[in-house]
Amino acid sequence: MTIQVGDRLPEAQFRVMTGDGVQARTTDDIFKGKKVALFAVPGAYTGTCHKMHMPSIFLNAYAMKDKGVDAIAVVSVNDAFVMNAWKRDTDQRDEAIFLADGNGDFAKAIGLEMDASGLGLGLRSKRYSMLVEDGVVKKLNIEPNPGKVEVSGGDTLLGQL
Repeated sequence: MTIQVGDRLPEAQFRVMTGDGVQARTTDDIFKGKKVALFAVPGAYTGTCHKMHMPSIFLNAYAMKDKGVDAIAVVSVNDAFVMNAWKRDTDQRDEAIFLADGNGDFAKAIGLEMDASGLGLGLRSKRYSMLVEDGVVKKLNIEPNPGKVEVSGGDTLLGQL
């Protein structure tokens, strides 16, 4: 069942790269007591994700934070090493936390997984943006076509703040 506005995020673990190596972070670590703009992409470095979705997030990051967003998070079904390299290559001002959902457990738990096996990518996350306040979904923008960024970009979420 797909998560809906008003639902609480399920308990899940992500992996993030820190100065001490790969560390686990829970949904509470990321979302409890905070207003978080969460962006999900099917895959790090893939064409649409890298060239369209990421720029839409970082071009709007300051404005989102000016409107009360405490943190920006990017999640993908990739490992923490790939997500760390992608952060290095896209997040020049260190504005976001990059969350590795390596096995797609979070994507499955919220009902937003997709099968991209036909493209050789296996299980992935659907493309979406979500505003989460203290663990509760306040806004949810699911992209109908994973190869486009029409409703899930940073500009759309900024307009909803």
